[in-house]
Amino acid sequence: AALYFHSGEREEKCIIEDIPSDTLVIGNYKVQQWDIHDQDFLESAPGLGMFVTVTAPSDEVLLKKLYGPQARFSFTSYMSGEHIICLQSNSTRLTAFGGSKLRIHLDIRVGEHFLDEDVAQAKDKVNEVSFKLGHLLEQIHHISKEQNYEREREESFRKTSEETNSNILWWAIVQTLILITVGIWQIKSLKDFFIAKKLV
Repeated sequence: AALYFHSGEREEKCIIEDIPSDTLVIGNYKVQQWDIHDQDFLESAPGLGMFVTVTAPSDEVLLKKLYGPQARFSFTSYMSGEHIICLQSNSTRLTAFGGSKLRIHLDIRVGEHFLDEDVAQAKDKVNEVSFKLGHLLEQIHHISKEQNYEREREESFRKTSEETNSNILWWAIVQTLILITVGIWQIKSLKDFFIAKKLV
């Protein structure tokens, strides 16, 4: 879903997206700059560019590129997990020395290929149906990958739970053995004490 956030001209803002492997991610953004005279955000931020950096769960940089004040970027994940998407303006001004506030509109689509309505309308009905069918097949493929990714996460969680339960069981057995050993030692010590004092 689309969102917007505020940022200083030199401030880096990041979001985290949990993405399955082999999935296309498309991002659109637009930057608005604060106008001190109008006390409002301008429609765009001319002259400002944005560095977009995408980092995989393995800390490998998948994308690092400078775009304009409004642009579309895309990348394909090669492994499942949390991907970090960061945006930072290329401004050389610090906030304390005249840097203004920015509003960044960001829309990220995971595993979607957008329908181009102009192209769809230009084709005849048969091609349009074929075009939309291809789009539906892509969505089904994406949903299937999402489900497989969720199964992998569920399997990993189940293994972790089983290992934890096993560790708890062994710890309980060890505690029981320690208590039995301490009890036997105390009984033996008490018996030796009574024998030494000739009470038995």
